[in-house]
Amino acid sequence: MNYLKLKKIFLFLITLTGLLAFNTVRASNQVNSISGEEASAILLELKQIRSVLERIEKKSLNSVQAGVPARPKITKISSINRPSLGSSDAPVTIVAISDYQCPYCKRFADTTMKDLKKDYIDTGKVRIVFKDYPLAFHAQAKKVAQAAHCAGDQGKYWQMHNILFQDIKKTEASDFINNASQLTLDTKTFKHCISGNRHYNAIEKDIADATQAGLSGTPSFVIGKTTRDIIEGDVIAGAHSISSLKKYIEKYM
Repeated sequence: MNYLKLKKIFLFLITLTGLLAFNTVRASNQVNSISGEEASAILLELKQIRSVLERIEKKSLNSVQAGVPARPKITKISSINRPSLGSSDAPVTIVAISDYQCPYCKRFADTTMKDLKKDYIDTGKVRIVFKDYPLAFHAQAKKVAQAAHCAGDQGKYWQMHNILFQDIKKTEASDFINNASQLTLDTKTFKHCISGNRHYNAIEKDIADATQAGLSGTPSFVIGKTTRDIIEGDVIAGAHSISSLKKYIEKYM
């Protein structure tokens, strides 16, 4: 049973039982004074009913919580054949799971990513790999992700990536075409890539990889030692500052 529904039933029954008891006592007082023993019995019964309902409520809540797996602290995820920034020889790899319509992902792109690039990526210490995780309630996120990959086909993935995060509300095909023109892409080829959904299968694989790794929110990061493909490391969720990421990065250096 749904936990909230159970809680409402629980509160209703407690209230109803109390009212019935009160009316019983009041009626008894009108006919004959209630004895102390009877009053104690009624109170005891109320306490017993409450105790039973609380046990049911606790059991239901535990069942609900048991059905939701906890986010892992350590996990493994593939990093091969996805856009990356930084040296392949960098000792540490960060696999980023992101959504182009996610405001917290934008915050990371606007702030922490710049510090990460300056302090760790450009200095050869860290490589970042980007994987898409368009959330179901962000209806345009998958199309936006594809626009970045279509630009990547012409060598401009990260440039398009940055433009798309500048304004996460620009999600129409016309916005993508304007961005492509701004980046001097071959717009005909770009349009064909968009209309043909060329990168949808790869995006779906990203989603499957993240799900298998136990990740479900954006942004999420897996930080670990660089390998050819599978990165095993710490799971970090949310738009953390560079200072928060630093301890995890240095752990694997």
